[in-house]
Amino acid sequence: MASLRGKSHLIHRRALLVGGIQIGLMGLLAGRLVQLQVLDGDRYSRRAEDNRTAERLLAPERGEIVDRRGRPLARNRETYRLLLVPEQTGSIEAALDDIARFATVGPTARERIHKAVLAQPAFEPVIVLDDLSWEEITRLSLAIAEREGIFTSAVLRRIYPLGAAAAHPVGYVGRVSQTELEQSDAASLLRMPDFRIGKTGIERSQDETLRGAAGARLMEITSTGRQRRELDRQEGLSGETLRLTLDADLQRFAASLFGDEAGAAILMDVRNGGLLAMVSSPSFDPGIFHDGIADRQEWRALASNPLHPLNNRAVSGQYAPGSTFKMVVALAALDAQTVSADQRFFCNGVHELGTGRFHCWHRSGHGDVDLFKALQQSCDIYFYEIAQRTGIDRIAAMARKLGFDAPTGVELPGERNGLIPTKSWKQEARDEAWQVGETLIAGIGQGYVLATPIQLATMTARIANGEHAVVPRLIGASAVPELGIDKQHLAIVRRALAAVTGSRRGTAWNARIQEAGLEMAGKTGTSQVRRISQLERRLGVRKNEQLPRAQRDHALFVGYAPADKPRYAAAVVVEHGGGGSKAAAPIARDLLLAAQKSERTQS
Repeated sequence: MASLRGKSHLIHRRALLVGGIQIGLMGLLAGRLVQLQVLDGDRYSRRAEDNRTAERLLAPERGEIVDRRGRPLARNRETYRLLLVPEQTGSIEAALDDIARFATVGPTARERIHKAVLAQPAFEPVIVLDDLSWEEITRLSLAIAEREGIFTSAVLRRIYPLGAAAAHPVGYVGRVSQTELEQSDAASLLRMPDFRIGKTGIERSQDETLRGAAGARLMEITSTGRQRRELDRQEGLSGETLRLTLDADLQRFAASLFGDEAGAAILMDVRNGGLLAMVSSPSFDPGIFHDGIADRQEWRALASNPLHPLNNRAVSGQYAPGSTFKMVVALAALDAQTVSADQRFFCNGVHELGTGRFHCWHRSGHGDVDLFKALQQSCDIYFYEIAQRTGIDRIAAMARKLGFDAPTGVELPGERNGLIPTKSWKQEARDEAWQVGETLIAGIGQGYVLATPIQLATMTARIANGEHAVVPRLIGASAVPELGIDKQHLAIVRRALAAVTGSRRGTAWNARIQEAGLEMAGKTGTSQVRRISQLERRLGVRKNEQLPRAQRDHALFVGYAPADKPRYAAAVVVEHGGGGSKAAAPIARDLLLAAQKSERTQS
């Protein structure tokens, strides 16, 4: 009996222990439930809601770019695409075969589609065809009417009405690169599949203004990310419309003047610096970059083209300005009082400095030459003489007043500095002392001197304006300081520039504007791209047309019109075009004449 009572007591104690443990566990569980449901209920409720809903950004509509009269240079066109949802279509190949009865779905497209199907969840749509017109999408509706999981969608696509004619100043948009994504503060917006950002031109420099602000939609989703339905939507804000100073008609006309030649042309309003036309030739179709160039051969053709159509020569091309730089040297000499306007020097075709011989382009010489005649007939000997008397540092100071040796600040990426050498520059850059002979070469715009076409246009506009240091611009107005050059000196130079085209002895007489009241003034330039040996000089230098293209001189012309009351300035560079009077001056003439006639039509 005693043993039975002991066993019963042991069982009873064990039961109490187990019961106590169970009660304790139940207490802990109850406490945890209270904590989860009461104390932390709101927090976990919000988490559950977050798991049930997700915010999806809506891409804003990109702002348009228009010309000075409101005509579109970059706008958005509604286009359509055909998509399929892999989990709903069954056989992908069979679906593509059905679509191919009404549209081309080639091997490259099929490969892309199959890769996309494997790379993403089966419920995510895959683009089959893109950039379809309303007529095309209507016809394709017949192919998809009886098929599950194939549908159409409307999207906006960036188009450029002027095409290649305005590709460099306007620019283009393209897909976001990984580098751009990592550097952006708006990475979530940039990750959107259909989002595009500016890559070049105004599209790039004004990208954030054009981009607008994203909208959002609240979606009900499953735990795997499948979208069920839209719960709420807030539309985004469209980007701003940008009005440029460009004139669509003049831009298109300027581009047509180059034909197959490489080079650049600038047309500027001398009163305020507004750029009416900016051309870099050859150019390209900006629309091909919207979705990226799928054809590798097409990309290689662009990237490996020896004429570099993707480069904006107008702001990044650097050329020896040649005789167009003589205006700078003339103004520097007058300012330094190292020469007077009526002072004469004799040109016999050669200027000697020590054992060096510096030649004039006119081998037999120009005879007695003053400043007027030197600019009119572009006498090199005269400018060797006044450059030597004035010195390179004074010439450089005047060049900077006229817009050289630094970016102009135009609203475009990729602008380069050019180069105006000084004594200190050579010492720092080459650890060599400046030589007097180098001043002579700089005096005719050769040697180390480099300028961009937009700098040449800026110089011309400032000389034509005479009072203000106008700054080239594509957007808005900008305050301009006083030019700070003696007006009498400017008048002397302008009188000579009018004679360049207005007198038979002028180097651009054959390219003059013949309509009364619309005459232009200007300066021709020829920029050597190779050194001419003494042997060649003795034997007679071959004409440009007889040389291989890469060895021919660059042709330049800068000018303004009307000659008596300047309104427009132009700068033209034709690479390897030969003489400025033959290749560049006619382009500037036609452009300045078109600008004046356009003004008459609009007034």
